[in-house]
Amino acid sequence: MSKEQLIRSITDEILRKLKTTNLDQSLCECRTECMHKCPDGLRRLVECGAERFGIQFGAAPVSNDLSRYIDHTLLKPDGTEAQIRQLCKEAAQFSFATVCVNPAWVKLCAQLLRGTGVGVCTVAGFPLGATPADVKAYEARRSIFDGANEIDMVINVGFLKSGHDAIVFDDICEVARVAHEGCAQLKVIIETALLSEDEKVKACTLAKQAGADYVKTSTGFGPGGATAGDVALMRRVVGRGIGVKAAGGIRDLAAAEQMIAAGATRVGASAGVKIAQEAASRPTSSGVITRGS
Repeated sequence: MSKEQLIRSITDEILRKLKTTNLDQSLCECRTECMHKCPDGLRRLVECGAERFGIQFGAAPVSNDLSRYIDHTLLKPDGTEAQIRQLCKEAAQFSFATVCVNPAWVKLCAQLLRGTGVGVCTVAGFPLGATPADVKAYEARRSIFDGANEIDMVINVGFLKSGHDAIVFDDICEVARVAHEGCAQLKVIIETALLSEDEKVKACTLAKQAGADYVKTSTGFGPGGATAGDVALMRRVVGRGIGVKAAGGIRDLAAAEQMIAAGATRVGASAGVKIAQEAASRPTSSGVITRGS
């Protein structure tokens, strides 16, 4: 049997089993998480050359893959090189999604994490968001040059609250363009604790329209951090097309799972090791929750 025939045979068998599970066969809005419900999407992947699929039916057991939600974070101004090296060592050990560090540490982190599968995330316009758009774009470009593959930028909160929506939109667009030219993802921090509900909706809408890959709750340096209510609101506004990152005050497994249940697809936390260890020590039969919609 040729390689192409084998792929077709496997695909046909998967699709046959999907039909017997009585799952909804309609295409869903999300890009990847519900591919097991999308036979047409699966066929498209095969036609594009895919040879292997990870398919899981039913709810996602967060306890088994929680580490891949976590941006292991050290953004304190007094973080030392020794602490950064330890952060990277822990991220590789626990297979976190990324380390999230200040721009000056990006090059070192990229060197330490090369080949581990852990990404490097950094910040732009941080933590106030009050720098000009071209300065944020330069920060992003330089960080990508140094090895970052994710950029967390802060919107200009004052402009948003002043009703200068077009300026906020252009601000995000400029950084999004630089990030995507460098094959990096952009997360837009809206600093929810400073915003009214209407302003949160507006900020998320602008970020989505400007091409952001994620919206993010907080810097961790504002008057408050992530709440499940804010995460759920952000998810409702952006739909399932882009990610939602919860950050700020997430210090244990219960808090992380609460954010994921509300709709977060990434969690920024300096307590990543504690969260991962709590998840690993919990009986496998418990703690299964579903991602928010």
